[in-house]
Amino acid sequence: MSQTLPPLPTRTPKPAALPRPKLVAILRGLQLARAQTVGQLLFEAGFRCIEVPLNRPQALDCIAALCSVAPRDALIGGGTMLTPKQVDDVFSAGGRLMVAPNSDAAVIARAAALGMFCAPGVATPTEAFQALRAGAHALKLFPAEQIGVRGLKALCSVLPAETELWPVGGIGPSDLQAWHAAGATGFGIGSQLFQPHLDLAELAARAGDFLRAASKLPFGFGEAGLKPLPSSASGSAAQA
Repeated sequence: MSQTLPPLPTRTPKPAALPRPKLVAILRGLQLARAQTVGQLLFEAGFRCIEVPLNRPQALDCIAALCSVAPRDALIGGGTMLTPKQVDDVFSAGGRLMVAPNSDAAVIARAAALGMFCAPGVATPTEAFQALRAGAHALKLFPAEQIGVRGLKALCSVLPAETELWPVGGIGPSDLQAWHAAGATGFGIGSQLFQPHLDLAELAARAGDFLRAASKLPFGFGEAGLKPLPSSASGSAAQA
């Protein structure tokens, strides 16, 4: 006999409209002394979603520092969030974005209960449906290098059409179009964008490359009224 699964629940309302562009800047190893400067550079460039993974020192302090300089339409939070306590810690620091490499129902439920935007990690259809039932607002497809564009396309064929799917891992500006064509609705960008040793000029250049690539996609700009950047990164942040 076939088993009838319960319907996907009506998910907890998102805390705010999801910022655009749907590019999550993953600042692994961000140093507290640079947190506000790096954040301001990315905000001025056009990024509106920032994640600070918790498996590096002073991550919570960095989240608080970023929140202190973030525009009102920005979404800041933590990555590698593995326990409900970490959810509480990020929320107390001002974060409203929950990102994880895995899908843990208790972590998702706690974040959703606090009104945070939940983006747990999945790699299989089973994990994806479990995460959605637990209250996820978006699914972090991780590791994207292993799953591949064909894997994402297959996953899209069985998930609800409105599912937010964000590949993460090894994605550069030139890769966005192919992933979008396969069904990606956003991206998490890590070392291809930020590394702790990068100077601000290089970070600004990388940010510009991603934002120009995103501006060519339907979800790249629009809701936030952002404009595509010129051929080279500009603005006060790039000169810092």
